[in-house]
Amino acid sequence: MEQASSGRGLVVAIDGPSGSGKSTVSRRVAAELGLAYLDTGAMYRAATWWCQHEGIELTDAARVAEAVRAMPLEMGTDPAAPRVVCAGVDITDAIRTSALSAVVSQVATNLEVRAELCRLQRAAIEAEATGAAGSRSGGRGIVAEGRDITTVVAPDADVRILLIADEEARLARRALELHGTADASTMAATRDEVVRRDADDSTVSTFMTAADGVTTVDTSGLTLEDSFRAVLGIVQGAGERR
Repeated sequence: MEQASSGRGLVVAIDGPSGSGKSTVSRRVAAELGLAYLDTGAMYRAATWWCQHEGIELTDAARVAEAVRAMPLEMGTDPAAPRVVCAGVDITDAIRTSALSAVVSQVATNLEVRAELCRLQRAAIEAEATGAAGSRSGGRGIVAEGRDITTVVAPDADVRILLIADEEARLARRALELHGTADASTMAATRDEVVRRDADDSTVSTFMTAADGVTTVDTSGLTLEDSFRAVLGIVQGAGERR
C-alpha cells in the first residue's frame, strides 16, 4: 500500500474484547498491506512485567505509575514477529504467561499508567503515519489494536473497527490458543483470563460496544480467515476512498 497523497499513511485502529480475534486479524491485515503493527495490550503486559522485575507491588498505584514512566520499553512493529524488549531483555514470551495474565488488570486499570502508555501509543502511530526516522512502514501507516484504541488513543484513525464475539466463541478460541483444545475443562480454565479480565478492564475502558463512527464486525460464527477477509475489505475500501 502506497502512502496517501495527503502525505500521511493509513491509520487503522482495531478494538474488541479478549478472544474476539483482534490481535491475529490485525497482524494479518498489517502484513497483507505492508503496514506496521502495534499491540497496545502487550504494552500493559510489559509494564506489569517491569514492575514485578523492579519488585514493585502492583497495588501501589503511585509507584507503579512512576516505574512505567521510566520503563525502558522497545515495541517491535513487525507484524510477522512483534517482539517486546524491556531493559534489553526479550520478554515477548514472558508477558504471555497465565501468571502475568492474572494480574495485568491491576496495572491496566491504573489511570496514570494508561495516560503514559496512551502517550507512547500515539507517538508510535504518528511516527508510522508520517514516516519519521526509524519507522518501519516508511510512512505507509500502521494497524494498532487494543483497549481504547478506537476512542481514546486514535479517535481520528482512518479506519476504526470493533471486533466482537459471543462469550462461548471467545472462550473456545482462547482455550485452543493456550491449551491446544477447546473442551469443557480448558474453556473453564481460560474463563478468568477472558471474562474476568474483560470485566476488570471495562471499569476504565469501553470495548464491548462501538462508538460513533466505529464499524462493528461480529466474528462469533466466522473462521479466522473469514474475519481477516472481512476486516481487510473494510480497510482496503477506506484506503481507496482517501
